[in-house]
Amino acid sequence: YNLPFNMNTFYQMWGVKSPDEAKAKIEEQKRESGIEEPKNLEEQAISLIGNDIYEKLVKGYTQKQWGKECTELPSFIIKRLPVRFTYDNNYFNDSYQGIPIGGYARIIEKLLEGIEVRRNTDFFDKKEEYMEMADKVLFTGMIDQYFDYCFGELEYRGLKFESETLDTNNYQGNAVINYTDAETPFTRIIEHKHFEIPSNELGTDKDSDKTIITREYPKQWEKGQEAYYPVNDEKNSALYEKYKELADKEENVIFGGRLGMYQYFDMELVIAEALK
Repeated sequence: YNLPFNMNTFYQMWGVKSPDEAKAKIEEQKRESGIEEPKNLEEQAISLIGNDIYEKLVKGYTQKQWGKECTELPSFIIKRLPVRFTYDNNYFNDSYQGIPIGGYARIIEKLLEGIEVRRNTDFFDKKEEYMEMADKVLFTGMIDQYFDYCFGELEYRGLKFESETLDTNNYQGNAVINYTDAETPFTRIIEHKHFEIPSNELGTDKDSDKTIITREYPKQWEKGQEAYYPVNDEKNSALYEKYKELADKEENVIFGGRLGMYQYFDMELVIAEALK
Protein backbone atom coordinates (compact mmCIF):
# COMPACT_ATOMS: atom_id res chain seq x y z
CA TYR A 1 0.00 0.00 0.00
CA ASN A 2 1.17 3.51 -0.75
CA LEU A 3 2.08 5.85 2.07
CA PRO A 4 1.28 8.68 2.75
CA PHE A 5 -2.41 8.04 2.13
CA ASN A 6 -3.43 9.13 -1.35
CA MET A 7 -5.62 8.00 -4.25
CA ASN A 8 -3.29 5.04 -4.89
CA THR A 9 -3.90 3.85 -1.30
CA PHE A 10 -7.66 4.33 -1.57
CA TYR A 11 -7.75 2.45 -4.87
CA GLN A 12 -5.65 -0.38 -3.39
CA MET A 13 -7.90 -0.57 -0.33
CA TRP A 14 -11.38 -0.09 -1.79
CA GLY A 15 -11.09 -0.08 -5.60
CA VAL A 16 -12.31 3.54 -5.75
CA LYS A 17 -11.00 5.59 -8.68
CA SER A 18 -12.17 9.16 -8.09
CA PRO A 19 -11.59 11.59 -5.21
CA ASP A 20 -15.36 11.85 -4.65
CA GLU A 21 -15.66 8.07 -4.26
CA ALA A 22 -12.74 8.02 -1.79
CA LYS A 23 -14.15 10.90 0.26
CA ALA A 24 -17.57 9.24 0.35
CA LYS A 25 -16.04 5.98 1.63
CA ILE A 26 -14.09 7.79 4.36
CA GLU A 27 -17.16 9.85 5.32
CA GLU A 28 -19.28 6.68 5.54
CA GLN A 29 -16.78 5.01 7.87
CA LYS A 30 -16.41 8.15 9.94
CA ARG A 31 -20.21 8.36 10.28
CA GLU A 32 -20.39 4.71 11.35
CA SER A 33 -17.78 5.36 14.06
CA GLY A 34 -19.89 8.14 15.58
CA ILE A 35 -16.79 10.30 16.23
CA GLU A 36 -17.57 14.02 16.38
CA GLU A 37 -14.58 15.51 18.21
CA PRO A 38 -11.47 13.27 18.05
CA LYS A 39 -9.97 12.92 21.53
CA ASN A 40 -7.03 10.63 20.79
CA LEU A 41 -4.92 9.23 17.96
CA GLU A 42 -7.32 6.38 17.16
CA GLU A 43 -10.32 8.71 16.78
CA GLN A 44 -8.28 11.26 14.81
CA ALA A 45 -7.03 8.58 12.40
CA ILE A 46 -10.53 7.16 11.78
CA SER A 47 -11.80 10.71 11.19
CA LEU A 48 -9.04 11.32 8.62
CA ILE A 49 -8.92 8.07 6.66
CA GLY A 50 -11.67 5.73 7.89
CA ASN A 51 -11.61 2.51 9.88
CA ASP A 52 -10.21 0.12 7.22
CA ILE A 53 -6.99 2.04 6.66
CA TYR A 54 -6.65 2.76 10.38
CA GLU A 55 -6.88 -0.95 11.24
CA LYS A 56 -4.55 -2.16 8.45
CA LEU A 57 -1.95 0.62 8.13
CA VAL A 58 -1.98 2.74 11.31
CA LYS A 59 -2.95 0.84 14.44
CA GLY A 60 -0.29 -1.90 14.65
CA TYR A 61 2.53 0.33 13.45
CA THR A 62 1.70 3.12 15.89
CA GLN A 63 1.37 0.82 18.90
CA LYS A 64 4.75 -0.77 18.08
CA GLN A 65 6.38 2.62 17.62
CA TRP A 66 5.12 4.18 20.86
CA GLY A 67 4.58 1.12 23.07
CA LYS A 68 1.11 2.45 23.91
CA GLU A 69 -2.46 1.88 22.76
CA CYS A 70 -3.61 4.36 20.11
CA THR A 71 -6.37 5.48 22.48
CA GLU A 72 -3.67 6.63 24.94
CA LEU A 73 -1.81 8.78 22.40
CA PRO A 74 -2.60 12.42 21.49
CA SER A 75 -4.42 13.08 18.23
CA PHE A 76 -1.80 15.47 16.81
CA ILE A 77 0.74 12.65 16.18
CA ILE A 78 -1.26 11.46 13.15
CA LYS A 79 -1.93 14.98 11.85
CA ARG A 80 1.59 15.36 10.46
CA LEU A 81 0.95 12.53 7.99
CA PRO A 82 -0.44 13.99 4.73
CA VAL A 83 -3.76 12.75 3.34
CA ARG A 84 -4.32 13.76 -0.28
CA PHE A 85 -6.88 13.00 -2.93
CA THR A 86 -4.45 12.86 -5.85
CA TYR A 87 -2.26 10.05 -7.20
CA ASP A 88 0.86 11.58 -5.61
CA ASN A 89 3.15 9.38 -3.50
CA ASN A 90 5.54 12.12 -2.32
CA TYR A 91 5.80 12.28 1.45
CA PHE A 92 5.61 16.05 1.79
CA ASN A 93 3.54 18.70 0.02
CA ASP A 94 6.53 21.05 -0.39
CA SER A 95 7.59 22.23 -3.86
CA TYR A 96 11.18 21.15 -3.27
CA GLN A 97 11.99 17.88 -1.55
CA GLY A 98 15.08 15.78 -1.27
CA ILE A 99 18.12 14.62 0.59
CA PRO A 100 21.51 16.31 0.05
CA ILE A 101 23.81 14.35 -2.28
CA GLY A 102 25.98 12.24 0.01
CA GLY A 103 23.63 12.76 2.96
CA TYR A 104 23.43 15.29 5.80
CA ALA A 105 26.86 14.34 7.19
CA ARG A 106 28.55 16.26 4.35
CA ILE A 107 26.65 19.47 5.18
CA ILE A 108 27.56 19.16 8.86
CA GLU A 109 31.23 18.51 8.03
CA LYS A 110 31.39 21.68 5.93
CA LEU A 111 29.54 23.76 8.54
CA LEU A 112 32.09 22.67 11.16
CA GLU A 113 35.22 23.28 9.10
CA GLY A 114 37.82 25.03 11.28
CA ILE A 115 35.77 24.50 14.45
CA GLU A 116 36.96 22.30 17.31
CA VAL A 117 34.76 19.23 17.68
CA ARG A 118 34.90 16.79 20.59
CA ARG A 119 33.11 13.51 20.11
CA ASN A 120 32.43 10.63 22.51
CA THR A 121 32.30 13.27 25.24
CA ASP A 122 29.72 13.44 28.02
CA PHE A 123 28.68 17.07 28.57
CA PHE A 124 27.69 16.26 32.15
CA ASP A 125 31.14 14.95 33.09
CA LYS A 126 32.48 18.52 32.93
CA LYS A 127 29.29 20.59 32.77
CA GLU A 128 30.63 23.61 34.66
CA GLU A 129 33.79 23.72 32.56
CA TYR A 130 31.86 23.59 29.28
CA MET A 131 29.36 26.21 30.47
CA GLU A 132 32.23 28.66 31.04
CA MET A 133 33.77 28.13 27.60
CA ALA A 134 31.26 30.28 25.70
CA ASP A 135 28.83 33.16 26.10
CA LYS A 136 26.03 30.99 24.70
CA VAL A 137 25.54 27.23 24.91
CA LEU A 138 23.20 25.39 22.53
CA PHE A 139 22.08 22.29 24.42
CA THR A 140 20.40 19.56 22.36
CA GLY A 141 20.38 16.78 24.94
CA MET A 142 17.51 15.78 27.21
CA ILE A 143 16.10 18.82 28.99
CA ASP A 144 15.19 16.83 32.14
CA GLN A 145 18.76 15.52 32.42
CA TYR A 146 20.11 19.10 32.15
CA PHE A 147 18.13 20.00 35.26
CA ASP A 148 19.15 16.77 37.02
CA TYR A 149 15.61 15.33 36.76
CA CYS A 150 14.47 17.70 39.51
CA PHE A 151 10.77 17.30 38.57
CA GLY A 152 11.10 13.63 37.59
CA GLU A 153 11.95 11.84 34.35
CA LEU A 154 10.35 12.56 30.98
CA GLU A 155 9.51 9.56 28.81
CA TYR A 156 11.31 8.82 25.54
CA ARG A 157 11.23 6.02 22.99
CA GLY A 158 14.39 4.18 22.01
CA LEU A 159 15.37 2.44 18.77
CA LYS A 160 17.50 -0.56 17.87
CA PHE A 161 19.03 -0.89 14.39
CA GLU A 162 20.09 -4.13 12.73
CA SER A 163 22.02 -3.71 9.47
CA GLU A 164 22.83 -6.41 6.94
CA THR A 165 24.77 -6.53 3.65
CA LEU A 166 22.98 -8.70 1.09
CA ASP A 167 24.24 -10.33 -2.12
CA THR A 168 21.63 -8.66 -4.33
CA ASN A 169 21.64 -5.29 -6.04
CA ASN A 170 18.03 -4.50 -5.05
CA TYR A 171 16.27 -5.96 -2.03
CA GLN A 172 12.97 -4.08 -1.81
CA GLY A 173 12.90 -1.53 -4.65
CA ASN A 174 12.33 1.40 -2.30
CA ALA A 175 14.25 3.41 0.29
CA VAL A 176 11.74 2.74 3.09
CA ILE A 177 9.03 0.12 3.53
CA ASN A 178 6.93 0.17 6.71
CA TYR A 179 5.67 -3.03 8.31
CA THR A 180 2.34 -1.94 9.74
CA ASP A 181 1.15 -5.18 11.36
CA ALA A 182 1.51 -5.68 15.10
CA GLU A 183 3.18 -9.12 14.73
CA THR A 184 6.36 -8.04 12.86
CA PRO A 185 8.73 -6.78 15.58
CA PHE A 186 10.38 -4.05 13.45
CA THR A 187 8.58 -0.99 12.09
CA ARG A 188 10.46 -0.58 8.82
CA ILE A 189 13.27 -1.72 6.56
CA ILE A 190 15.50 0.95 5.06
CA GLU A 191 17.49 0.18 1.90
CA HIS A 192 20.10 2.89 1.81
CA LYS A 193 21.10 2.88 -1.87
CA HIS A 194 17.64 4.06 -2.94
CA PHE A 195 18.21 7.42 -1.22
CA GLU A 196 21.00 8.19 -3.71
CA ILE A 197 20.69 9.35 -7.30
CA PRO A 198 21.75 6.54 -9.70
CA SER A 199 25.42 7.47 -10.00
CA ASN A 200 27.20 10.65 -9.03
CA GLU A 201 30.52 12.33 -8.34
CA LEU A 202 30.69 10.74 -4.89
CA GLY A 203 31.32 7.37 -6.44
CA THR A 204 28.14 5.71 -5.16
CA ASP A 205 26.40 3.46 -7.61
CA LYS A 206 22.95 1.96 -7.46
CA ASP A 207 24.12 -0.83 -9.79
CA SER A 208 26.46 -2.37 -7.19
CA ASP A 209 25.89 -6.12 -6.84
CA LYS A 210 25.33 -5.72 -3.10
CA THR A 211 22.89 -3.72 -0.98
CA ILE A 212 22.72 -2.69 2.68
CA ILE A 213 19.44 -2.84 4.57
CA THR A 214 18.62 -1.74 8.12
CA ARG A 215 15.72 -3.03 10.21
CA GLU A 216 14.42 -0.55 12.77
CA TYR A 217 13.03 -1.86 16.06
CA PRO A 218 11.30 0.51 18.50
CA LYS A 219 11.98 -0.22 22.16
CA GLN A 220 11.35 0.99 25.68
CA TRP A 221 13.90 3.67 26.51
CA GLU A 222 15.94 3.37 29.69
CA LYS A 223 18.20 5.92 31.33
CA GLY A 224 21.73 5.77 29.91
CA GLN A 225 20.55 4.75 26.43
CA GLU A 226 20.18 7.05 23.44
CA ALA A 227 16.76 8.72 23.36
CA TYR A 228 15.11 9.14 19.95
CA TYR A 229 11.51 10.31 20.37
CA PRO A 230 9.79 12.39 23.04
CA VAL A 231 6.49 10.84 24.19
CA ASN A 232 4.19 13.85 23.86
CA ASP A 233 1.20 12.57 25.78
CA GLU A 234 -0.66 14.70 28.31
CA LYS A 235 1.35 13.60 31.35
CA ASN A 236 4.78 14.16 29.74
CA SER A 237 3.79 17.44 28.09
CA ALA A 238 2.70 18.82 31.48
CA LEU A 239 6.01 17.73 33.02
CA TYR A 240 7.95 19.30 30.13
CA GLU A 241 6.24 22.66 30.76
CA LYS A 242 7.78 22.69 34.26
CA TYR A 243 11.23 22.15 32.78
CA LYS A 244 10.58 24.78 30.11
CA GLU A 245 9.91 27.36 32.82
CA LEU A 246 13.39 26.66 34.23
CA ALA A 247 14.90 26.66 30.73
CA ASP A 248 13.46 30.11 29.96
CA LYS A 249 15.35 31.50 32.96
CA GLU A 250 18.71 30.19 31.70
CA GLU A 251 20.01 33.32 29.96
CA ASN A 252 23.13 31.71 28.47
CA VAL A 253 21.59 28.44 27.24
CA ILE A 254 19.47 27.77 24.17
CA PHE A 255 17.59 24.46 24.33
CA GLY A 256 17.19 22.95 20.87
CA GLY A 257 16.27 19.82 18.94
CA ARG A 258 13.87 16.98 19.68
CA LEU A 259 15.30 16.33 23.14
CA GLY A 260 16.01 19.90 24.23
CA MET A 261 12.55 21.12 23.16
CA TYR A 262 10.80 17.79 23.81
CA GLN A 263 8.93 17.70 20.52
CA TYR A 264 9.01 15.84 17.23
CA PHE A 265 10.74 17.66 14.36
CA ASP A 266 10.92 16.75 10.69
CA MET A 267 14.17 17.85 9.07
CA GLU A 268 12.88 21.07 7.50
CA LEU A 269 11.52 22.13 10.90
CA VAL A 270 14.89 21.35 12.50
CA ILE A 271 16.58 23.68 9.98
CA ALA A 272 13.92 26.41 10.42
CA GLU A 273 14.27 26.21 14.21
CA ALA A 274 18.07 26.39 13.97
CA LEU A 275 17.88 29.50 11.78
CA LYS A 276 15.38 31.09 14.20
